[in-house]
This record gives sequence, C-alpha cells and structure tokens, in this order.
Amino acid sequence: MIALLQRVNWGSLRIADDVRGEIGKGLVVLLGVEKDDDRQKADRLLHKVLNYRIFADADGKMNLSLLDIAGEWLLVSQFTLAATTDKGLRPGFSSAMSPALAEPLYDYLVEQARNQSCRVVTGVFGADMKIGLENDGPVTFLLRV
Repeated sequence: MIALLQRVNWGSLRIADDVRGEIGKGLVVLLGVEKDDDRQKADRLLHKVLNYRIFADADGKMNLSLLDIAGEWLLVSQFTLAATTDKGLRPGFSSAMSPALAEPLYDYLVEQARNQSCRVVTGVFGADMKIGLENDGPVTFLLRV
C-alpha cells in the first residue's frame, strides 16, 4: 500500500458539484492499492498514519501524531499512486490491484479508521473527485508498507 500524506490546515472533497466532506487540521491521505496488498498491510498503514509524528509540538518540532492533536483526516483512493513510471512517457498500472479487489480493501481500511478516535471523511472509490486543501508547511510524506 502506498499513502501520500499531506499535513493540512483544512481539506475538502467534492464529487460533481456536491461537497462530500470537509476536515479541519489533520491529514489528506491519498491511497494507492497494489496487487500484493492485504488486510495486514492495511492495518500497518493505518497504525503508521495515525501515529506518524509530523505535527509540531510546543517547541515547533515534528513530534506529535494525528492522534496526539485529535486531528481529522480525509482518505481518498487514488490508483495512480500505484503507477509504474520508470519507462517511457506513459504511466503503466500493472502493479495496481484490480478495482474489484481493491475496493473491499479500501472499505476495510475506512472501517478500521472509523473505529479509531479521529474523524475520517472519505471519497467514493473510483469516482471523479475534486480535492481542495491548504498544505501546512508544506509537509508531505510518501509511505509504503
């Protein structure tokens, strides 16, 4: 699994002209699911996202996690993160999990995330979505598990 984490002051997600959800201080997480991913990897990724220390403490050091700050997160499926880009001028998607298998794994991660103490807003798997955000820092990390 691949997750692109962006520390944000706010985030919003629209589908067509409808606002699907908004968050305040927290993370926008774009999620790519690869062929060999499973629930164990989803659990490891969830633990890492919730506990990754990328928020500033009183001294301005990245020492606090999403859980520590009681932040919110916007979780969005994005299969293009699983693209292979090492050859040619067009991305390939042979390493991405098929949508029929990836969607239940995405749903599992969403369910597990909602069982935690942070508020989670999600997109719709496979939908054409528009994401707005204010990146704080900017601070962006690519996590792979």
